[in-house]
Amino acid sequence: MMDYFTGSQPSPVVVHGGRCAIGPQETTYASLQIADGRVTRILSDSSSLAIASPDCVEIDLSGFLVMPGLVNAHDHLEFALYPRLARPPYRSYIDWGTEILSEFSDVIAKHRSVPKEVRLWWGGIRNLLCGVTTVSHHNPLWAELQREDFPVRVVAQYGWGHSLAFGGDLRVARAATPEGCAFIVHACEGVDEKAREELWELDRLGVLDDRAVLVHGLAIDRSGVELMQQRRASLIVCPSSNDFLFGKLPDLSLLGDISNVALGNDSPLTAEGDLLDEVRFAMRSCDLSSQAAYRMVTEAPAAILRLREAEGTIRVSGRGDLMAVRDTNRDAADRLKMLSLNDVEFVMLGGCVQLASEKVYERLPLPVKKGMEPLWIDGTMRWLRAPVKELLSAAEEVLGVDGVCLGGRSIRIPAGMEAGYVYSNSR
Repeated sequence: MMDYFTGSQPSPVVVHGGRCAIGPQETTYASLQIADGRVTRILSDSSSLAIASPDCVEIDLSGFLVMPGLVNAHDHLEFALYPRLARPPYRSYIDWGTEILSEFSDVIAKHRSVPKEVRLWWGGIRNLLCGVTTVSHHNPLWAELQREDFPVRVVAQYGWGHSLAFGGDLRVARAATPEGCAFIVHACEGVDEKAREELWELDRLGVLDDRAVLVHGLAIDRSGVELMQQRRASLIVCPSSNDFLFGKLPDLSLLGDISNVALGNDSPLTAEGDLLDEVRFAMRSCDLSSQAAYRMVTEAPAAILRLREAEGTIRVSGRGDLMAVRDTNRDAADRLKMLSLNDVEFVMLGGCVQLASEKVYERLPLPVKKGMEPLWIDGTMRWLRAPVKELLSAAEEVLGVDGVCLGGRSIRIPAGMEAGYVYSNSR
């Protein structure tokens, strides 16, 4: 990736006019002041003028429900442009992983030819489009993910191993995990006895403790839940991937007894879509309540991943990470169960506007628009703070003009804007 100049955004910022989600079922009309990346004041909307000052940037979100930016507990960002690869059903992730390397080697080789930094950026954009502001990347923390201008915040402090079958020495990986950080590993991903036994093997290795975060856990039974509770380990579920690969759904009435359970969207290799698609799938297929789903993409993953900046909430001194959707007079949890990326019209990361619909873009002050570029995705147009044209060109060089899909969705530069961007976006 070339250096990308995003432009400057004056600080502080005041977001006003919207109804704010203070919790899954609690909302209030409020103005939010954000400075140095954090929420510094929350006042009733009638008090908004009291916090405005000559150097403030004001953003009017009247008619919108403002929610905390979502936390995606599990993704593999470099696979965002890949299609689903499988010939299910399988008994375990071992069967699937072994087969795709031989049966889909040509597809894998072609997509790997897209520069990794380009694929990682598209992974960030895939999350941004559905309102995610913090994501856990289950792979090495590449330098590209730590750039200040990366479109979402990627968890930087963690330990990880892929799995018992493909992860090398997990005891060494656990020992290398920074103190106080989560150790994340795929486990019990399948429907056979070997998948069920993985939990007990992790315990024998001494890596199943209060810092352990297991991803999938499909084969965990009642005795396994009891062991997870004893060890105070956490779980991240990815229901649509499990359903696709194994024809089985996680039993959330059972797994819900584990103290901390979050929802991740996994990668397009196996998932139905993005995190909002995963929320709707889990509620529809796993009988998950709207309140539970809301917690599983906000406060629960923040706790599991040991995040310490009030991610997943809107509170004073917390991160200035927000998303906004049209206000339909429903609470945030109830609204969440109907949302798709088409509904996400505003995303702010640390006080900087990262995404805007055409309607919101028109409301933005000129300095905020600087550095934003348009993207068309399956009929929806969004302005993003990302080098969209450059990224799309790099992907098209390998995959072809009509061969680039983001999480299975077609993307392109909106008609009439292919030649470049005028407006206020000169870099």
